Amino acid sequence: MRVVLYFGTFNPIHVGHLIIANHMAQQPQIDQVWLVVTPHNPHKDKATLLSDQLRLDMVREAIYEHPNLKACNVEFHLPKPNYTISTLTHLQEQFPAHEFCLLMGADNLKSFHKWYNWEQILEKHQIFVYPRSSQAPENPEQIGQLQKHPNISMLTDVPILGISASHIRARLAVGLDCSFLLTEPVLEYILKGSLYRN
Repeated sequence: MRVVLYFGTFNPIHVGHLIIANHMAQQPQIDQVWLVVTPHNPHKDKATLLSDQLRLDMVREAIYEHPNLKACNVEFHLPKPNYTISTLTHLQEQFPAHEFCLLMGADNLKSFHKWYNWEQILEKHQIFVYPRSSQAPENPEQIGQLQKHPNISMLTDVPILGISASHIRARLAVGLDCSFLLTEPVLEYILKGSLYRN
């Protein structure tokens, strides 16, 4: 089975995430996309980050009708701090018959050379890279030499929406409508739990 791993805090998971994940899941060479809910990211403000379990629950609510999308909590159980290479190694040991690929935004590719053991990741795994915004598309020429690597595929046909989780959290905090930014099950989950409210 060929599995694409889509890492994120998903705080909350929104339609932009789902459009990208579903686009990848529809590719003929891909069997499943696993949305890997990451624990606290040191580059994110922990004060606005819901618990790991709440964010995992929202991902499950968002994708329950899509069998080729899967919520993954593997990083909840790995030692901290955790590195992507450790997650990949752990998953490969658990699922030796699977081939794992990565899905990331073009901004992450720019800093990929700073990742722990990035050369090993690139040697063993294909990486799919999507532009971050349709309003300001990434120029592949700015990515550098990495884009020329045979294991890196620059995606040009993925639909991208300029939606940010921080914008959604700000709207939810003051009670503004987010019904077109979140799936109905996720919105119901958030409202029922009074999540993200000031």
